[in-house]
Amino acid sequence: MNSQASSSRRDPRSDALDQAIDRALADERIVGAVVLVSQHGRPLYQRAAGYADRESKQAMQIDTLFRYSSLTKPIVTAALLALAEQSKLALDQPVSRWLPDFHPQLGGGDAPVITLHQLLNHTAGLSYPFKEPADAPYHRDGVADGIGHSGDLTLAENVRRIAGAPLSFAPGSAWRYSPALDVLGAVIEQASGETLPQAVERLVTGPLRMRDTGFRVVDQSRLAAAYANTATQPELMTEGYKIPFGEDASLVYSPARAFDPQAFPSGGAGMVGSAPDMLRFLDTIRGGGGTILPPAATAQMMRNQTGALLLEEVGPGWSFGYGGAVLVDPAAAQTPQSPGTWRWGGVYGHSWFVDPQQELSVVALTNTALEGIFGQFTLDVRNAVYS
Repeated sequence: MNSQASSSRRDPRSDALDQAIDRALADERIVGAVVLVSQHGRPLYQRAAGYADRESKQAMQIDTLFRYSSLTKPIVTAALLALAEQSKLALDQPVSRWLPDFHPQLGGGDAPVITLHQLLNHTAGLSYPFKEPADAPYHRDGVADGIGHSGDLTLAENVRRIAGAPLSFAPGSAWRYSPALDVLGAVIEQASGETLPQAVERLVTGPLRMRDTGFRVVDQSRLAAAYANTATQPELMTEGYKIPFGEDASLVYSPARAFDPQAFPSGGAGMVGSAPDMLRFLDTIRGGGGTILPPAATAQMMRNQTGALLLEEVGPGWSFGYGGAVLVDPAAAQTPQSPGTWRWGGVYGHSWFVDPQQELSVVALTNTALEGIFGQFTLDVRNAVYS
């Protein structure tokens, strides 16, 4: 097992983080991880441990690449907000202003107005296929989620299919995690006159020198293999690998999607990148936006945008901002994080959070689903940072 840790002025919390990582590896809950922590804009901890590829004994490295899955969402959100700052679009505009055929209907046949804001905060009434029963319209119509194989499906066609599925609720009345960022990816293309990858590079990843991050793999030799937890040890994912998600639904993975030049750019799950790139992005948002966004825009990302609506997958004490959940009540959430903490993850096995009060940014990327997003490892890393 390989590990790299900073050695100068070692913070006492580093020992707790080491223990959290070592315990997860020893228990065979994860195959490998990269954990980075910064505070006050300065590195506090970094470590790569375990294997990027267990079968070939390839050690995890700090610059190992990962399938970002939903780490894509805050990056694409920042690109959309940058266009809003340039007055190329407005968050209160109807989606149909940019996508004239986007008119999803409620069960009774009404097609309510959906705004860009409601897509950003996941209150539009859309749903993910992996949250729906096998016979639901999202499956029947072949809606893609950016995780599974999508063949030659285009972004425009996928958005058309999303629009054809009935809404789960009236926009603004509830919260439901959804492919809303895929729809916003199509909006970005219309508002910018560029492809989504071009716009994201020009507005976000290029200015931040996130050279490892994009909608295609920059170096296949550095991409971590993908694993899934079992009752014993993680197993290597194959194409079409299924993980149960809820009572009558499954996440279906396509590890090869990252290599497929025909795969549409999914604004909700399609990017590949490194932990250092993600940390740079989060620190930029925490610090007020740097060269990509003004402080008022980054404050929108880390502000409660859903009021008192319940976030079904997050639990009490959390609301949703733009790109991630926002902590409103640490006691209800049973977390040591400060009010205003902004966090999310990715279903390939990732978690991150930003605590603005403590000026903390934390990235924990693993190659093991779902331990790295929902498992004890995420809690152990969080608790170690506050130890």
